Amino acid sequence: MAVQRVIPRSVLADQVKDRILEGILTGYYPPDSRIIETQVARELGTSQAPVREALRGLEALGVVQITPFRGARVRRPSRREIIEAYAVRSTLEALGARSAVPRMTDADIAELAGHLEAMRAAARHDDGHAVAEADARFHGRIVELADNGTLERVWRSLEPFSRTYLTLVVPGADPQWSADLHAPIQAAIERRDTEAVVVALGQHFDEVRDNMARRWPDDQAETADHPRSRGDT
Repeated sequence: MAVQRVIPRSVLADQVKDRILEGILTGYYPPDSRIIETQVARELGTSQAPVREALRGLEALGVVQITPFRGARVRRPSRREIIEAYAVRSTLEALGARSAVPRMTDADIAELAGHLEAMRAAARHDDGHAVAEADARFHGRIVELADNGTLERVWRSLEPFSRTYLTLVVPGADPQWSADLHAPIQAAIERRDTEAVVVALGQHFDEVRDNMARRWPDDQAETADHPRSRGDT
């Protein structure tokens, strides 16, 4: 008789957390919206226990706020939180690039060029969300190629803040500006010039930070019709 394997609750909770987080990052659960345990459990075909555990994990990441008797809501991060996350992420990506660039194969470089071309194609169609998705793949791949598990885990822990910013500003963004920001990074990668890649990444994040400081509302309760401009990760 076949033995049915039971997935441990902690593993199931991690899977549920990943699904909810992806929903937050894609805008399915926008900032300030409620995440209802029973609804998520029903959608994912599980009990409420792993959903509750997943939400506690997301609260620890700073992307969900749980209030007694009111349940869980998606946090709208402050401008300071996002700028701080970008500053750390910039440093981590520079560290990753120093390890990644020397080991990049021609196929790796071509893959990154493909992500840049996907950004440009999306920009031509004024598709900010597609630009954001290709943007995330571009940066994520550089970090992956560093082959440093600890670096990648820490870097990805900041992703909710950077991608939440993107999710919120994309409706009024300039997709072409976002795509073009990556060209100097790719050019330096194609020259296999590690230091130039590090410099290009620093300039990239400086531009994003400065733009964000001008445009991002610091009041978490501010309404969605606040004037917005260009956004990028």
